[in-house]
Amino acid sequence: MTDLLCIDDLQTFIFDRDPPVKAVHGASLKILSGELFALVGESGCGKTMLALSIARLLPPQARIIGGSIHFQGRDLTRLSDEQIRRLRGGRIAYLFQDPMTSLNPVMTVEEQLLEAIHLHRSLAGKPARDLGCELLSRVQIPLPSRRLRQYPHQLSGGMCQRVMLAMALAGNPALLIADEPTTALDVTTQAEILELLKDLCHRFGIGILLITHHLSAVGIHADRIGVMYAGHIVEISGREEFYRSPSHPYAQALLACIPKIAAGKQAFRSIPGSVPDLRFTPAGCPFHPRCPEVIERCRGEEPQLKPVGSSRSAEAPGLASFSRNHWVSCWQRERAETE
Repeated sequence: MTDLLCIDDLQTFIFDRDPPVKAVHGASLKILSGELFALVGESGCGKTMLALSIARLLPPQARIIGGSIHFQGRDLTRLSDEQIRRLRGGRIAYLFQDPMTSLNPVMTVEEQLLEAIHLHRSLAGKPARDLGCELLSRVQIPLPSRRLRQYPHQLSGGMCQRVMLAMALAGNPALLIADEPTTALDVTTQAEILELLKDLCHRFGIGILLITHHLSAVGIHADRIGVMYAGHIVEISGREEFYRSPSHPYAQALLACIPKIAAGKQAFRSIPGSVPDLRFTPAGCPFHPRCPEVIERCRGEEPQLKPVGSSRSAEAPGLASFSRNHWVSCWQRERAETE
């Protein structure tokens, strides 16, 4: 695996009020080719704004004010609008949450899919239609030539999401950003879509950033997991290590909220408090007002994301060796390791 996307100390603020909303505040992570990287956290933690920053699809009031986003060696924050347009939809594809609002209801699947193929592959006529059938087959849509003639309302929600995925693949992407792509789907279809994403990722070497609240599902499909809170990445870990021994108290709290079927009848757990207003993020560790393990240093000094274990350093994860697979930003964990 090779480095595909490297985000270092990214800061994206929304200037629609005073003080501005610090939607992404010093986030760092790395995604490899052929890797499915899941980004989790409560609503309002900045996951979607981080994804929109990568694709440069920010609302007018939002700006990237610091940090870097290196994609295949190019810093996306320094590209012109024209340069980023050539990448977006092509080498960087985006799969949105609700397929029924992303597809045009008065155009057939063929018209919409072939438009993407013509734009990114410069194909038309029979070659474009043949590629369209191939892409529909690739996302496991049966009878692709028949589906091309249909309209979105004639397809199920899961089938529409597969069409959207085929359109994303039309540009031959190296990176696919999937922002909660299973939210509007039933449980069985959710599992099928996630399994399809994993298969495409590993079979074609596509790097995938999957934004989701579905912690149980990412435990099966993700290669690595990042936890985001209040605009910060607070933990990055391999899948097995994350579920076996999460280090950050917030990650532990999220996992504790997953219902345990084997436990029988039980009350649903929740994390006390709520995500802070991102205009007024508390000093120090942003999670400290809700943290059951808070120490005095957490209230006044912000921890940095560092590798877990004896090799801890100030090295940023976006620039680090992939062999350091587990990162956390927590004073309590750092103190425990040094004692």
